[in-house]
Amino acid sequence: MSIAELSDGGTPSAEHPLGSRFAAMRVANLRDGAPGRELRLDRLQRIGAMVKGSRDAIIEAVDADFSGRAREETLLAEIFTTLSTVRHARKNLGKWMRPRRRALDLAFKPASARLIPQPLGVVGVISPWNYPLLMALSPLVGAVAAGNRAMVKPSEITPRTSALLGEMIQAHFAADEIAVVQGGRDIGEAFSRLPFDHLLYTGSTNVGRKIMAAAAENLTPVTLELGGKSPAIIGGDADMAAAVASIVRGKLFNAGQTCVAPDYILVARDELEQFVERTLAQANKFYPSIEGNADYSAIVNQAQFDRLQTMLGQAEDQGARILTAGTGAGRKMPLTLLLDTKDAMAVRREEIFGPLLPVIPYDDISDAISHVQKGDRPLALYIYSRDQNAIDRVLGETISGGAVVNDCLIHAGVEDLPFGG
Repeated sequence: MSIAELSDGGTPSAEHPLGSRFAAMRVANLRDGAPGRELRLDRLQRIGAMVKGSRDAIIEAVDADFSGRAREETLLAEIFTTLSTVRHARKNLGKWMRPRRRALDLAFKPASARLIPQPLGVVGVISPWNYPLLMALSPLVGAVAAGNRAMVKPSEITPRTSALLGEMIQAHFAADEIAVVQGGRDIGEAFSRLPFDHLLYTGSTNVGRKIMAAAAENLTPVTLELGGKSPAIIGGDADMAAAVASIVRGKLFNAGQTCVAPDYILVARDELEQFVERTLAQANKFYPSIEGNADYSAIVNQAQFDRLQTMLGQAEDQGARILTAGTGAGRKMPLTLLLDTKDAMAVRREEIFGPLLPVIPYDDISDAISHVQKGDRPLALYIYSRDQNAIDRVLGETISGGAVVNDCLIHAGVEDLPFGG
């Protein structure tokens, strides 16, 4: 489909396949009304069942899309986490649906006030490629639990997984309950112009701006989960061995293609040399070899690989020192530390989304805090320290979507915590 095939103003018409799918969902929603608790539980159960029943196919599809994704990473990040989200929604659904009383001033007596949760209607989900199943199904679970019908646009960068997701949904849901829309950028743009009752997008900041602008034509409310440069601050009193092991695990999970992966390190200057030595050694311990290692994930495609190589080459040309843990193979890149970087370098300005890790020394915790404050607010922030005063200062004087003390990434899996930034 081209943009020329859209109706005036860019919104897909009712005659267009996208528009007709949306219209069918809206008609069904108006006809059937808000689904009760039992139907919502049933829909959530179907999502869980289709994931369980397709486990091996999911692992195979993701591995094919990445040309090498560690089986254990897919099990943990795509399958187990999705099932956990489904269980959490089913367990809490009754509480979420329950009307809640609200206090009234005496002047309004004898009236009473209640907050009654209601479905929005038809919700759109645009999901990214880095965790192609999880990031499509996690927001979908929330939409379904809230009583909505949904259309999902998965990423074209992971076509095998996106196609499998479409097959799974089609086998378990009516077309007017949940639908999966396949296609490239033109379909994505048209999708974002549908008059959804809410639109959920996970991905890059640049695309997020376009999504919001397109949705604004219909005044569609939008929730954006965007990336950013997430710092890890290593205090001078940190348990260095534990901090390094945590950071290497977090950075190399899915080859750094995680929105909350540590994007750069701020380390006390006196501990810089120790941190570098320990980090390289730890990476080699976790992954003694990269070539032929099925446990080491690849960069998703050549375009992303070339972007990282360009970023690395530019930094080296501008004076950065490059230290690698091992030798890469194909699109499998080793953990690469960058020292002596400058603010103007792309590795310092842009989200990296790969196994490149700038290491920046600081002289005082105030300097580390100031560095974070000067940049865009990070999606995640990690502080490794045994000094509670330093921890309190970092958490109190910085703003991030989420923060973890003495570990990284784990907050993203805590169902009762909000996620965003």
